[in-house]
Amino acid sequence: SPLDQIDASNVGDLRIVWRRPGLEPELKEDFPGLRPGNNLRSTPIMVEGRLFLTNLVGLLRAVDPSNGETLWSQAPFEPTIEEARGLSPRGVDLWTGGEQQRVFLARDNYLYSVDAPSGELDGDFGDQGRVSLRLPGPLAGDFAVTAGPIVVGDVVVVTGFTGGAGDGGSKKEATPEDVRGYDVRTGRRLWTFHVVPRPGEPGNETWGDGSWEYSGDLGSWCCLSADEELGYVYAQISAPTAAYYGGHRPGDNLYSNSLVALNARTGERIWHFQMVRHDVWEWDTVGPATVGEITIDGKRIDAVMQPSKTGFLYVFDRRTGEPVWPIEERAVPGSRVPGERLSPTQPFPTKPPPFDRQGFVESDLIDFTPELRARALELVKPFRLGPIFTPPGLMDDEQGKIGTLTNPGWWGTGNWHTGAFDPETGVYYAVSHTWPSVYSLKQPEGSDATLGYVVGSDSPDVPTLDGLPIVKPPYGRITAIDLHRGEHVWMAANGDRRATPGGRRAAGAAGDEDAAVHR
Repeated sequence: SPLDQIDASNVGDLRIVWRRPGLEPELKEDFPGLRPGNNLRSTPIMVEGRLFLTNLVGLLRAVDPSNGETLWSQAPFEPTIEEARGLSPRGVDLWTGGEQQRVFLARDNYLYSVDAPSGELDGDFGDQGRVSLRLPGPLAGDFAVTAGPIVVGDVVVVTGFTGGAGDGGSKKEATPEDVRGYDVRTGRRLWTFHVVPRPGEPGNETWGDGSWEYSGDLGSWCCLSADEELGYVYAQISAPTAAYYGGHRPGDNLYSNSLVALNARTGERIWHFQMVRHDVWEWDTVGPATVGEITIDGKRIDAVMQPSKTGFLYVFDRRTGEPVWPIEERAVPGSRVPGERLSPTQPFPTKPPPFDRQGFVESDLIDFTPELRARALELVKPFRLGPIFTPPGLMDDEQGKIGTLTNPGWWGTGNWHTGAFDPETGVYYAVSHTWPSVYSLKQPEGSDATLGYVVGSDSPDVPTLDGLPIVKPPYGRITAIDLHRGEHVWMAANGDRRATPGGRRAAGAAGDEDAAVHR
């Protein structure tokens, strides 16, 4: 952050000066049946002394930052509870053209354009200020956006998810969650980037047996990034359907688990890199890509940094997609699940080192006392252990195992909250935690199932010992990575973290307190 009012000398003096409810009481009164979620994810933007953010149901608010008072509120498009319901996206964005200012937000099935000074919908945009984001086709369903839109030039770019079987379910059919660009003035859709390539498009050959026809998900459900000077958008693409078994989709499955650079004006793919081929772990490329400048051996590089669930930080030339340091193809374990055809190799960055643990071996087990260590060894005997990319196993395989116990698990070491870059020092701060999962597959129940194997509701849990995690601490950490050298500077045990300037890094510690550490 370029802001410098909070630094090492005053971070301990921070106090709450105002609060506002995530859902306003008057909205509850108008819609008594409204049941919002408990996840307020909105990241505000500040423009000319006003904060713009969304509430718990995704409606836009303009707020006075000095006292938290509402300047104006977006009302539901129609006074019905159906229009009042919604998700809280992770952000909004602003477009300025001449004397016009528009705030864009994506709320469930619609992209909205709101006049920034007044809060009124822009009547020239789409249908009375909004355009539908529902995707066409026989598999189409409701569309939801958690990432928030991003504006580059005169184009607003949107992606999201349709609720396919990416996180579970028993069907292989799902809607591809394509990236799309819209004209900021009219709402006309300018382009669509197919995350599952169609015939004739590069990458279609990575979907064997015609699986491109029914495969989907691959949304960018966190946060798009951009280089406005280049006019590029960087989209982080998630896992394909279904997340834990891919026998129905042979091949590497582009553009799943990839960072894709797109021309924001045309939607043309400039370059891409796939971090996980043929994903069966739900290791989405999810954290926001960060753009910044680094210097390697005296040469300045316009870089883009992509954290991952696997604990790798990938660093590329953001113009060309060339890795800053070599990325090696290494052999990885194979699958014993019938019908599964994994990639025999996966890409491993040579620099920087991983920012959290990878894989699960006996030396990772808790060892506070010899007794705890011995009990931990017994508890993991039923599971398949191994290095990173050890694939899911059957709930009852021929070797007597009940699944694969591995780290990272489906949540990943890093997730959508991962990472901050200090442009002054060239240090990237990676936020992570050690959270293993058990991947245990069985044949699905029900006559309508179309997947060969699923994670069952009776899948075993990750073992614990008297309420203690079965692995050694630390369970959360922040790692400082010098991107001029590709090396770790330090690691501190902690919880979730976010970046502040002035020589401090704020960190969400256990409970309701924040902590800060010197950079």
